[in-house]
Amino acid sequence: MFLGGVAVALAAMAGFARWAKGRGSGVAGAVAAYEEAYRTTVYQSHHELRVAADRKSESGSPDDL
Repeated sequence: MFLGGVAVALAAMAGFARWAKGRGSGVAGAVAAYEEAYRTTVYQSHHELRVAADRKSESGSPDDL
């Protein structure tokens, strides 16, 4: 009975992790807000990485010219 409860709890957590990962910015935004408030150097690094990733994705291919 106990092991069945543990298995159900683990399955629920795995399902929540898949759901949160699929939603994208919701959970990441909460973590970024926490890091902005309490760990400013981590937040600055996170922000720089996001800007760099957005900059890369906006560049077109040479065939577009």
